[in-house]
This record gives sequence, structure tokens and C-alpha cells, in this order.
Amino acid sequence: MSEQERSPYSGGEQRGPRPKGRKSVGAGVYVACLMAAGLLGGGAAAGVSAAWNSQAAGPAAVQAAPFTPVIVNNPDSVNAVSAAAQKAAPSVVTISASAGNSAGTGSGIILDGDGHILTNTHVVTLDGQAAQAAIEVRTNDGGVYAATVVGTDPLSDLAIIKISAQGLTAATLGDSGKVNVGDTAIAIGAPLGLSGTVTDGIVSAVDRSIDLASAAASPSQNRYSSAAQASISIDVLQTDAAISPGNSGGALVNIRGEIIGVNVAIASAGSTSTAQSGNIGVGFSIPINEAKRVAQEILATGTATHGQLGVSVRDKASGSSSEFTSGAEVAAVTPGSTAAAAGLKSGDVITDLGGRSVSDASELQAAAGAMAAGTAVKLIVQRAGHQQTVEIALGTANHP
Repeated sequence: MSEQERSPYSGGEQRGPRPKGRKSVGAGVYVACLMAAGLLGGGAAAGVSAAWNSQAAGPAAVQAAPFTPVIVNNPDSVNAVSAAAQKAAPSVVTISASAGNSAGTGSGIILDGDGHILTNTHVVTLDGQAAQAAIEVRTNDGGVYAATVVGTDPLSDLAIIKISAQGLTAATLGDSGKVNVGDTAIAIGAPLGLSGTVTDGIVSAVDRSIDLASAAASPSQNRYSSAAQASISIDVLQTDAAISPGNSGGALVNIRGEIIGVNVAIASAGSTSTAQSGNIGVGFSIPINEAKRVAQEILATGTATHGQLGVSVRDKASGSSSEFTSGAEVAAVTPGSTAAAAGLKSGDVITDLGGRSVSDASELQAAAGAMAAGTAVKLIVQRAGHQQTVEIALGTANHP
């Protein structure tokens, strides 16, 4: 790894390698799923992989399970989870994508009666391999429809597709900014192609940042683009509700049946991850507030914006420890950037962005990228042993 690893946020944040032994959710590359970099903790290696069911085409292909809607057999014994699932399930769909010899299954969330569906970019691009995959959608009532891609956003791993269908049930979107650790969390999707699957648990962490590979695909070729190897840092909710391959793009729901997140990835035990890695009680979901903003921008303009500071940063070690960090240290400031205009300097340590605590370089990227370009925010900066507040308008991160 080079001394400084370039981020896909062109002209923006860069970061150096993480200290060895540090507990982190690291960046990987797309193969048949998001492969994992090491997460060292308790002596066992782990990583992050896409919550998506990738398959090989042909006679040996994994076959999707028969359609099964969410069923209530005894209305007299419906509990809170059953009620929330019944409310949200009609708005969750199963997505099939194929191109050449590759295919896969994911999930999606119906946004409106016009047929717009929110999902992950890595679902509709087959992990960045295909810019023009054939996409089909199966709705909660068993209908199957061809879908077209409205727009993709590789910097958040979110995408919008569209079907033409009548009687669609739009999801009720919640407020992920009001989610508490310990709140009930219900995952709905099609793990392993099993449509209408409902699992539950709690929100186990908020304001988590994870590093994934960008799912950008070359617009002219059905193969990996160089951008597909780039790393992105995204802001996520963490949950212990069972999430497995095929849940990608599906719903994370609160006890009121409101969507609070878009399921995107899972932690997987072992030093490597494969498309068949399953749930180990640590799953990740893009907060719906960010997903809603991205979706609205894609529908309005065809693309979404993300903020950046215009700095190179590295993890700031906490004292002599290589295990813990205490902020993102500025290594260099890009001339002409908003960071330069705000007076940031090399050696500054950023510990908070817009009220979001920043403990390392990845969290800084995730916090800035979750906001729209041009957003005015305050930074808390440690400089020469003194704390100060810096006001800044975020610049625009370029797409891979």
C-alpha cells in the first residue's frame, strides 16, 4: 500500500494506511461480492461483504426460491414485529440482475406509485461488472416486471430503478436521525433469493463508518472499470437483525413499519469473504435520511452530490497506541479548496464535522460524503494543543 491511498473523492480527502492491529472495518474490492479487508479483534479476522446473492449463470446456477409473501395466519396473535413487517413488506421487492455469465439477486424499496425503486448500485451493476445489466423485479404480490436504471450513485452505493406497474405500495420513510441504539430493527428482503424474509433484532450502533469498494461500472463495457477498484467510506447503521446475501437494497424497518435504512453489507468471519458469506450478527444499513436525499437528487437531476473538504488526512494515533485513534490529522490541504479557504493547515486534527464525532480518516470521509455538496458545517479542530471551531462550506466530490 502506498504511503497515501487516493480516495475516489477526486481532489478531496485522502488517507494513509491504518495503523497495524487497529480495529476497523476496512476497504475491499469487488469480485463476486464486496471482498473484505481485515478487521482484527479478539484474535479473529473478519471483514465486510455485500449483502447480496451473486451467482454463476448456466445449469449450476443457484435458483431463486418460489415466491412467498409475508403471511399472517392468525390475526389474533399478531405482535409488534408482525405488524411492522405487514406494513412494510408490500413496499419491498426482489431484484434479479444478469449480464453475460453473471447473475445475482438483491432487494429494493418502492418509493412511489410511479414505480421508482431504491436499491444498491452494486446490485444493478453486478458488483461494478456491468453498466447495462438486464434487471427484473418481483413485487410482493408476485408480479414480475422488467426494470430500467434511472441513475446510480457509486459514492453512496445507492441506485434508482423503475418499473411500470399498477397498484404499487410506496414505503413510509422514517427519520434515521432519531434512531437510538437498542431500538427494534426489522430487516425485510430476499436473502439467498428467499423473497419476503423477515428477521429482527436491534440497532446495535449508529454513526458507524465502513469502507467498501465502489460499484462504478464502465458505461461502454460489461467488465470491471478501474473505478470499481476504488474505496468509498459510507455512513451506516449497524444491526444484529440477520442480514445475508440477497438482502442488499432491502429495508431496515422500525417498530412502526417505517424504513430507517437500506441494507448494504454484512460483517463476515474469517480472513476472506465470499458471495456465500452469511449473517454473524453484524449487518450494515445506509441511513434513510441520506438515502432519501440521494434518491431525490437522482430523480431531479440524474445524479447525486457529496461533500468533501479538499484535504489529505491520516488517522491520528492516540498517544503511543496503534490500536486506537483520536481524530483525522490533516497531512496536506488542496490549494483552492474550501478547506484552504477556511484556513485549515497541515497538522490540524479534525475531531468533529457537523456534530458528528470523527475518530479517524474513514469517519471524516463518511461524515462529509453523507452531506450534499455546498452544505455549511462546523469543524472542531485541535491545533497546537488548542481547540477551535472552523466554519466551512463543503466542496463537491467527483464520482469515480
